[in-house]
Amino acid sequence: MENIHYDALVIGSGAAGSFAAKELTEKGLKVVLVEAGRNISTEDFNPNFKGPKEKGIQLWARAKAAVTGQHIQSKVAMYGRQQRHLFVNDRENPYTTPADKPFLWIRGKQLGGRLHTYGRMLLRWSDYDFKAASRDGKGQDWPLSYNELAPYYDKVEKFLGIYGTKESLANVPDGQFMGNSKLTSAEALFKAKTQERWSDRKPIPWRYMPPNIKRIPQPIIAAQETGLLTIRTNAVVRKIRVDVSTGKATGVEYIDRETREVGTLQASIVVLCGSTIESVRLLLNSATQQHPNGLGNSSGTLGKYFMDQVPSMIFGTIPGKKGFEGDDTHPVDPFYGVTGGVYIPRFENLDKVSNNQFVRGYAFQGTIGRLYARDDKDAKFGIMGFGEMLPYADNTITLNPKKKDSYGIPVPHISCYMHDNEKRLLKAQTEAIKDMLVNAGFELEFCGSYLGVEEFGRGAFPDADWFSRLLFRLNFRKSMCMGAAIHETGGARMGDDPKTSVLNRYNQSWDVPNLFVTDGSSFPSGGVSGATLTIMAVTVRACEYIARGHAEGKFK
Repeated sequence: MENIHYDALVIGSGAAGSFAAKELTEKGLKVVLVEAGRNISTEDFNPNFKGPKEKGIQLWARAKAAVTGQHIQSKVAMYGRQQRHLFVNDRENPYTTPADKPFLWIRGKQLGGRLHTYGRMLLRWSDYDFKAASRDGKGQDWPLSYNELAPYYDKVEKFLGIYGTKESLANVPDGQFMGNSKLTSAEALFKAKTQERWSDRKPIPWRYMPPNIKRIPQPIIAAQETGLLTIRTNAVVRKIRVDVSTGKATGVEYIDRETREVGTLQASIVVLCGSTIESVRLLLNSATQQHPNGLGNSSGTLGKYFMDQVPSMIFGTIPGKKGFEGDDTHPVDPFYGVTGGVYIPRFENLDKVSNNQFVRGYAFQGTIGRLYARDDKDAKFGIMGFGEMLPYADNTITLNPKKKDSYGIPVPHISCYMHDNEKRLLKAQTEAIKDMLVNAGFELEFCGSYLGVEEFGRGAFPDADWFSRLLFRLNFRKSMCMGAAIHETGGARMGDDPKTSVLNRYNQSWDVPNLFVTDGSSFPSGGVSGATLTIMAVTVRACEYIARGHAEGKFK
């Protein structure tokens, strides 16, 4: 047992954990940041990698990854071969699903987690997300509103330096932008043609974080600069420890990934930021005599109401345009390549029921004209759709008592499937994007989802070899099942009633007062845009509350 007693212990170093470390150290707390994966170095981001930097189909690279230990990670929708080592080895990180309910768990274990592989697109949510249940009666509202979270969105955006444009859209609120993002000429054409036909559809440029050349997440660097941060990488937390007499968390028990030795760390406050599935798994595995069904699970909702967004994909070409367009907003990242694109915010069922075939709606993000193409080939587009999944009690994360990982920890069993509402929504989602692209004069190659794939004209990836195209057709549905959106949330939701939620409005456990959970598992609903910016803002808000309570001696 290490004799140091920290003020706060943060589990996980991604979107939530990095900001928790920053906020707490900057408020004077002595913090230990615990990461299951390894540290990173400049070698992880070698700019001299041979091959295309742009993420895309890369079928042969996917096949090679699949047979060498990444049969799940290689199914990620937009694949970049140079990033392969930033995803986990699936053989070493198993999980289970029902045979008829596949789920793709895409993840990375290193300092910074999935911050090294996400698209850096950061969008605010609105009360169309936070208060959705009040309009349609499905699930629960968030215990906080957009106005309560807006100051924390401001703080995160200013710190990261987000690019975007002011659009005055109620369901995608404007942010604090350091500069304008841009559309390519093809994206601008698409925007004009779409708005000309559908006044309620408002394509906008991406809102995104520019490349981070330092590679270590900026919040972690800021935390290090305080002199109050200790980082423990290669530490696989298997249990949160609780004092039976006080009911408070005392720290964690972990396994050193390299030596396999068991160790403990002590702290007055534990902030769980392990990512949605890992955090729920850890809470379940931290069951005690006082918490027999999982730590903090007096409501019985821990592991329930798990969600991911419902994904679709469409690719094609832009007649009359050759090659691809660059973007001079900022220098191209030497490792990741280009960024930016077009976003089509949700337009269904906002202020009124515009489509009574399903509840809530969908949005799209992608690129038009930016995907790599030779100068003698037609320019390309690639767009993904993201539909909102309702929170269902039977979409769950549980522990599989019959299967353990290499550290002896029970693996998560993920059961998540589309109900009838999501299937109807997904059909409308794919039809809507097809209509918009055809309306703009573009040519479709294929459009599909877990429900199936349609091919048009010369078919999917017409310039690829026949074997790659065969692999694509055989594996497409599997690569678009639940999890493919990589926007998973829920399982330890926050609320105003301890009988129906795991956490209160400050992400604090109802049952363990010095335990906080601030990652996506805390979300009561799943939205249609990425959760990353909201995770960051929720974490900053929770840490403000933690620091105030610590100063008042509430967590001793």
